[in-house]
Amino acid sequence: METLYGGYVILMSRVKDIRLKIIPSKIANDFIKKNHYSGKVMQNSNLHFGAFLDNILHGAMSFGSPIDKRKILNLVSTDNTNINSKWNEMLELNRMAFDEVLPKYSESRCISIATKLIKKNAPHIKWILSFADGTQCGDGTIYRASGFDLMQIKKNSTIYKLSSGEVVAKHGTSKKNFIQARKLKGFQLAYIYKLSKDCEYANDPIQFSKIKEVGASMYLGKKLCDSGVKRSTTSFQDVGGGAIPTESLHLNHA
Repeated sequence: METLYGGYVILMSRVKDIRLKIIPSKIANDFIKKNHYSGKVMQNSNLHFGAFLDNILHGAMSFGSPIDKRKILNLVSTDNTNINSKWNEMLELNRMAFDEVLPKYSESRCISIATKLIKKNAPHIKWILSFADGTQCGDGTIYRASGFDLMQIKKNSTIYKLSSGEVVAKHGTSKKNFIQARKLKGFQLAYIYKLSKDCEYANDPIQFSKIKEVGASMYLGKKLCDSGVKRSTTSFQDVGGGAIPTESLHLNHA
């Protein structure tokens, strides 16, 4: 099967030809700003992968420490009672953006490669966390297809559109002016991927059918898909404090 995009003829079977490599933050951030729906990057990201096809960059993934430990640590159960050490066992996939050149299923393949590399080269990481932003993007189809468990569905309480038109997350350290700001309608969904079979959740994962049941099925913040949009995913979280830096990750290039 073939698809034509911008002069490229892409074979759908070429998803296996995608190569994932560690790339500098500047290259990843420039790509994400151009291709992610939020147009923003996460300053706490410290690990960046590039998705290459024929040695050309067509996707980027950024990982870093989760921002708000209070909302995250109660989702998992570990033997580690030291909260800071426990915090360093978790890594968040906080930005992922691909252009339209890559074939279908590229996101799932890249997530699979990235999680295997992290598991092999950073054994202290036990959990991969990511959020689906149902106010602007979708309900996490890619995560479900990639073997993540759904751990939380919450109505949006933090993402606002300011009077200037900028969309930001409201938290304790935010310096934005929220006067006349409008809270976006939709849901936030938390997904977790376990890198170790010994890891246990604090509660059982939520059945995927619950997404539709509670009315959280969304794509780009709408019940129905829009056409002609950029492929991008992961949560929208404004840059802010509260994160404890994850131990440095030294991964071999794939």
